[in-house]
Amino acid sequence: MKRIPLGATGLQVPAIAVGCMRISGMPEDKLDRHLLFCMEQGLNFFDHADIYGGGKCEEVFAAAVKRTGLRREDMFLQSKCGIRPGMYDFSREHILCAVDGILKRLDTEYLDMLVLHRPDALMEPEEVAQAFDELESSGKVRRFGVSNHRPSQIALLKKCVRQPICVDQLQFSLPVSGMVSSGLEVNMDTPGAIDRDGGVLDYCRLHDITVQAWSPFQYGFFQGPFVGNLEKYPELNRVLDELGKKYDVSPTAIAAAWIFRHPANIQLVAGTTNQDRMAQIVRGSEITLERSEWYRLYLAAGNILP
Repeated sequence: MKRIPLGATGLQVPAIAVGCMRISGMPEDKLDRHLLFCMEQGLNFFDHADIYGGGKCEEVFAAAVKRTGLRREDMFLQSKCGIRPGMYDFSREHILCAVDGILKRLDTEYLDMLVLHRPDALMEPEEVAQAFDELESSGKVRRFGVSNHRPSQIALLKKCVRQPICVDQLQFSLPVSGMVSSGLEVNMDTPGAIDRDGGVLDYCRLHDITVQAWSPFQYGFFQGPFVGNLEKYPELNRVLDELGKKYDVSPTAIAAAWIFRHPANIQLVAGTTNQDRMAQIVRGSEITLERSEWYRLYLAAGNILP
């Protein structure tokens, strides 16, 4: 199992984080097998959020951990907060309350990482800093990160927050690769040249922030998977199939390998609950695509090279 550095923490973590957004409705025996399989594969990094299943995902996860006898100290537990019905909320009061709820549902005394889920337009960095200090000093949270944040928003946080921002969780896949295209189509009058994220990929590399890629096998905003979608992505799937045969892996493994090939050491968040599919993603982490193959896939996804 490929491992990568986690920000500037000095820790090495799996290149794959197990996404837990879809586990709330799983039968208990299937969920138990899923967790045991992940741990056997070296996938001990689990990504949660307080809104997943309205909190139920964290509850059923904790119950499964108890049933299977897995040890808390063998896992890295990450959860996110900040999204409330009809609004986002980075107030000190909400962050502290949200963490208490997360800890209770996960049946644990601490989080390895707390991530602020979506930027709050009304964020006051002084309040966030107070919340982070209290959570760290109490031992409830050991590390902190953000999700879907631009460099300027991270910089605004860092104006007051003294803890390192370890991760930024961002949507990234072959069809959703604006973080790359905006850096290639610089000063061009082309769709890919539009800077939608403030150069966040380079910023994270410059500041030792690990990018976590969510929806790595989806196109659009949860519009569906691109692997096997011959109607919308015929050329991309042709190349995925061809390279899959070369490396004796599935197209899913090749799509994952494309993300892992980037020198930013991106951590892929895999939300599948299918063991075969998870095994394919793990296999993808063991493949190093040639530079020409990486660019070939990029172009096949509909991107351009100026």
